[in-house]
This record gives sequence, C-alpha cells and structure tokens, in this order.
Amino acid sequence: MKPNRPTVADLAKYDEIIDVRTPAEFAEDHIPGAINCPVLDNEQRIQVGTLYKQVSPFEAKKIGAALVSENIARHLKESFLDRPKSWKPLIYCWRGGDRSGSMTTIFKAIGWQAGQLDGGYKAWRSHVIAQLEELPQHYHFIVIGGATGSAKTRILQAIGSLGEQVLDLENLANHKGSVLGVLPDSPQPSQKGFETSLMLTLAALDPARPVYVEAESRKIGNLHVPEALIARIRSGEFVAIEATLDARVAFLLKDYDYFLTRPEFLGQRLDVLRSLQSRETMARWQQLILDADWPTLVRELLELHYDPLYQRSQDHNYTGKQNPGCFSTDDLSENGIKRLAATIVQSRTAQIA
Repeated sequence: MKPNRPTVADLAKYDEIIDVRTPAEFAEDHIPGAINCPVLDNEQRIQVGTLYKQVSPFEAKKIGAALVSENIARHLKESFLDRPKSWKPLIYCWRGGDRSGSMTTIFKAIGWQAGQLDGGYKAWRSHVIAQLEELPQHYHFIVIGGATGSAKTRILQAIGSLGEQVLDLENLANHKGSVLGVLPDSPQPSQKGFETSLMLTLAALDPARPVYVEAESRKIGNLHVPEALIARIRSGEFVAIEATLDARVAFLLKDYDYFLTRPEFLGQRLDVLRSLQSRETMARWQQLILDADWPTLVRELLELHYDPLYQRSQDHNYTGKQNPGCFSTDDLSENGIKRLAATIVQSRTAQIA
C-alpha cells in the first residue's frame, strides 16, 4: 500500500466520492454514492488503448494526457467550482493509477484535500467479495418455499411490511426467478452491481433477528447468487406455502398481467422450453397464446413444467425442509397474502415464546 493513501475503510471520511472511469465502467458497478466524472470517455479510452498497442506507449500517453487534461478542466468548470477550500473528495479509477492520479494531483494543487483511493475500484470489488463470503454466516434465514405461483415474493414483501427483516433477492436482481421472470423493458443489473447491492443489504441487517428470504435457485435470470449465501439459505428454517392450483393460476394471471398485452414477447420466452417439452406441447401453448386462453395456458405451464421442476429441485436443496412449517391457502388475493404473512410471523413468534 502506498503511504498516505486512503483505503476502502476510509470512505466515510470524505465529502464526495468521484469515479473517473468511463461511463461504461461506472454503469457496470461503482462505489455507492459515487458520481461519474470520466477523465476518458468510452471512445477515448479505446482510442488511447489502441495507440498503446499498435503504435507506442509514448504516443498513447501524449494523446491520453491531452484528453485527460481537457476532461478534468471541463469537470472543474461544470461541477466543482462551487466547492469550498475545506472540501475533501475521494477519487478513484480502476486500479488507483494514472487516471485518478491526474485528477487528484490537480485538485490538490488547487488546495482541496483530495485523496486517491488505494487500489481503486479493484480494492472495492475485493471488499465486496470478502463481505459476501463472511456476512451470510451471521444470519439465521427463514426460507419461504412453495411451488411456482404461490406468491412467495409477495408474501415475503408483506412480512417485511410487518416490520420483519427480509432479503428480497428477486427485487435486487430485477427478475422474478423463472423462465418467464424477465421484466419487459427493465434489464437486470450487472453481476458486479447485483453483488454490491446485495452486500449493502446484508450489511444493514441485524444478526440478532431472523431474516426471511424466498427459496431461490443459484441463478436468478442471468445473475448468480453468491455460493456462501445460497449455502447458508439452504440450511435455513423452511416454511412451505401450499396454495391450491386454482389460487396459483388466479395469482399468476394478475401478477404477470404485462404478458397478456405482449403475446409476442410471451411466445418468445416460452421458446426457451423447447428442449424440455414436446413439439406438440409447444405448438399447443403457442396456439393458446394466439387464442388468448390465458387460464388454460397458465394451468398447463404449472402442471407440465413448473410443478415437476419444483419437486426435483426443492426436495434435495433445503435441509430445513425435513421439518417444514406448512401453511395452506386457497386465497392469494392481496388480503389473502397479508393474512398469510401475518400467520407465518405469528406462528414463528409463538414457537420462540
């Protein structure tokens, strides 16, 4: 570690955090609360990198220095002229090298108490990875399980509204956790961004209180749940939601109503199941979409695909399922979900008492 360089442990000591990486790097992930003031934009970084490899490092550094100087000057005029002399910014780039060093040097010359983060974003990333290994070990998870359409996420959110601690992985992943779980026109975060949000969420929880979480697979859409977390969840206390098929169909028709106005998108998503279902079944499902026969389609998807998949995956994944608490319902309306959530919380409270 270079002398006098601040580390990740010093983040709170600074008034503002400035990420000088490209917009593309910043969009993938960044230190929470940081603002993006790139000293090289996406195209400029490619330009300098190409010169470095194809011409010479000297030519690349000349062009790079000119571009960096122009960009820092612009940021100064547009964003920082109103900062007082006592202002303490923390500046970082990818590894704590030239990009953040250039801005730090200029800011210090002006008279600001600027710091250059030792190790840059890579140091932050190492911190996130280490925390995601360590933090899950401190929590006792109560796992909400049940077949697809059992309103597990809504029940989890209702439990949260009762003041209980919840870890809503699907909300963090911006995905509903199945082949039809993708949210139209709403992309998932990057894996790194997901892990940063997950680490912050875990760090804010109280280890002395239980944490309710939904039973998930290792992947939520395109994102992977960290291994230490999924292992800890799967050893947690299992709560099984046993909803009737009619209740599940009615819930899914409401919860996935955005598919009903975009049948083409639904048809494309179902194509993913071609390797798992017969041609006849796939053709029938596509026809049900054309006919807008949504109740029949949802019922068949549950009976022929989701329910068999659930039984195969859940029976051996959750050790806490050996003695599950079971909660049966035929009502997954909004009020029914609230009642079920209250019953689950009350039941566990009574067990402790």
